[in-house]
Amino acid sequence: MRSHVLIVGCGFGGLEAARALRGADVDITVVDKTNHHLFQPLLYQVATAGLSAPSIAAPIRQLFRRQPEVTTLLGEVVAVDAAAQTVTLRDGARLRWDHLIVAAGATHSYFGRDDWAPHAPGLKTLDDAFEIRRRVLMAFEAAEREDDPARRAAWLQFVVVGAGPTGVELAGTLAEIARHTLPGEFRRIDPRQARILLVEGGPRVLASMPETLSERAREQLAALGVEVRLSTRVTGIDEQGLDLGTADGPLRLPSRCVLWAAGVAASPLGRVLAGATGCALDRAGRVVVEPDLSVPGHPRIQVIGDLAAAHSHAPGREPRPVPGVSPGAKQMGRCAAANIRRQLRGAATQAFRYADYGNLATIGRHSAVVDLGTPAGALRFSGYFAWLFWLFAHVYFLIGFRNRFVVLLDWAWAYWTYDRGARVVPGGTPAGLSVANPVRDAARDDHRPAG
Repeated sequence: MRSHVLIVGCGFGGLEAARALRGADVDITVVDKTNHHLFQPLLYQVATAGLSAPSIAAPIRQLFRRQPEVTTLLGEVVAVDAAAQTVTLRDGARLRWDHLIVAAGATHSYFGRDDWAPHAPGLKTLDDAFEIRRRVLMAFEAAEREDDPARRAAWLQFVVVGAGPTGVELAGTLAEIARHTLPGEFRRIDPRQARILLVEGGPRVLASMPETLSERAREQLAALGVEVRLSTRVTGIDEQGLDLGTADGPLRLPSRCVLWAAGVAASPLGRVLAGATGCALDRAGRVVVEPDLSVPGHPRIQVIGDLAAAHSHAPGREPRPVPGVSPGAKQMGRCAAANIRRQLRGAATQAFRYADYGNLATIGRHSAVVDLGTPAGALRFSGYFAWLFWLFAHVYFLIGFRNRFVVLLDWAWAYWTYDRGARVVPGGTPAGLSVANPVRDAARDDHRPAG
């Protein structure tokens, strides 16, 4: 009887694990809460109207159409029974497994202040991207209708919290939208007067990169018109703006569009696994795994991707943490699949080794920073050639030829025209974005028939 491998989550890790099991003597079931695989590194492009959703997402069933041993199910795992080797979905269905790979990913962390979430959306899913795009574009619409200078300034003040890669990319693209895409389209406001602020609690942007590249990224952000506030803590967020703690004391920033890119927490499925297996979790809620990515005491359960607190175990070196980036998730997916093949043969599993290919982030047009690991040592550069390298690297890793072709066309058009074609917001005036205009409303009342 063929073994059954259950993969929970079809992000980078889950997709890579399923593909790496092609041809193995197993049946595979992939369970995901959505029907699509998402290329998250370009999700901010959907949020800022640079790309449409299908350009960075592909239906999971389409990805496995030539892998008949894979069954795809739409569902959310809510319980794990390690002894019975089953999982339970939210609708009550139960799935049996011989080998379990959990690749459920991560979600937003507001550091214990979940009440901030409605006022400062994060960016992890397509729904998040659509919500951010709606808020950004509707803020300009609301400013166009506002007569009061203070309230108009609040609509045109955009604040991004967190200066990691997502925050830097969001802030740089918002500046490009305000300075180059929207001018000439409004009659009562000048979008170039929009103020873009990037708030970071630490002493520098892109803290995971070398300090020289971090400083270069800050300079490129400033050149785009982004105001960077470092060593600044967020102490409160509400519908009207946010409160900051600075070296000079408390500061209130009025803003009707605050975007969150500051914190990441592991999927709640980590706590479910901990309850089912007794495994330990780290401070971010990630599962502390063995060197071969298995759960301690449960060799047939492996955790990969952002949900795993994993270390790289290279010979002759101290174990080092694996960063939460897509190459790490892909490599863990391949390692998990290889270890299942070894278990099927009765062989010993092997420890995970992470190959660090470096980091890169884009700031805006002609602006990016690249930190690559090469056999000859670190290769670090920034500016135009770094931007070209970032562009072609992301196009290369996109899933499917159609996506690569469409993204190249969209980017070429945007490069020559500054236009961002995905600016359609469905529906009418969104709730919460209507603007009162006392002068206009009073004039309307003056001309309204009596009685």
